[in-house]
Formats: sequence, structure tokens, C-alpha cells
Amino acid sequence: MRQSRTEGYPEFAAARAGHLYRSACLLTGGDTHLAEDLVQEALGRVYLRWGRISRLDNPAGYVQTVLTRTLLAHQRRHSSRRERATDVLPELPAPDPAGDTPLRLTLLEALGRLSAKDRAVVVLRYWEDRSIEETAAALNTSSAAVRTRCVRALARLRLFLGDTVGEYAAP
Repeated sequence: MRQSRTEGYPEFAAARAGHLYRSACLLTGGDTHLAEDLVQEALGRVYLRWGRISRLDNPAGYVQTVLTRTLLAHQRRHSSRRERATDVLPELPAPDPAGDTPLRLTLLEALGRLSAKDRAVVVLRYWEDRSIEETAAALNTSSAAVRTRCVRALARLRLFLGDTVGEYAAP
């Protein structure tokens, strides 16, 4: 009986893990260790209910919602004990041959300066390409709140980035 309940889960988890990790990295503002933990926890929660979830129309969307809600729950639990960011960066790795590493780091830093909910809205709407209604459902909020957060979060990103992104534009 237990075998049939988990049938198809290993394939699903293997296929979605990379995408979930990339989304989690964006949601956490570049904290790769927390991103790994969030993916593991989200996939663990999905595993426990895989028999029901596997019958949904969009199990991938469901696990993405679980990932986002896991991050928000983590942020609430640990908001008082958070590490404080500094303006001193550790030694950076060698330049990426593709040349977009500085831009990626700048964008991750700007995302990291947003609140967890604003970051979640930006990632779900623009990285995951979800509709306003889907984003609202994932965050358990109203569509109006998502619209408001989108406008505010994008304005804050533009403020954080300033002319920095223009430095990385191709000539």
C-alpha cells in the first residue's frame, strides 16, 4: 500500500528540484543554504501527501506554493533572530566567462533588501510568470494586495538598483 502511495514521487522530485532551488535562491535573496533547506522541506511536505497531490492538475504549481509558504513561515519564525547584513562582502569568486555574474549578484543583493513578502511577489509574478490570482492564492492574500506589493516592490528594486544595471548593459 505504501508503495502505491509514493509511486511517481521520486521522478517528480528529481524533475522539479532544480527549478525549485533556483526559485528558492531568488526568494531568499541569494542565501543558497537556506534555499536548499526550503526545497528539502517543501519536497518533504509534498511527499507526505503525495497520494492526493499527484492527482492534482498542477502538482508543480502546488509544490511551488508550498515552497513559498515555507519561506514565509521561516521568515516569521526567525525574524527576531535574523543575521544582520553588512556592507563588507567576502572575497568574490573568479569572474564568470558569460560575464553576467556581477549583474546576477547585484540583482540578488537588491532582492535581498526587499521584505520576504515583496520578494515572494516579485519572484512568483516575474520569475515564475504566475498570474496575479495565482500569486495571491500562493501567498494566501488578495489580488489587490499582490498588485500593491508588485508596484511597491518594483519601485524599491529600481531605487536599490539605480543606475547600477545600466553599467552591465551590453554596448
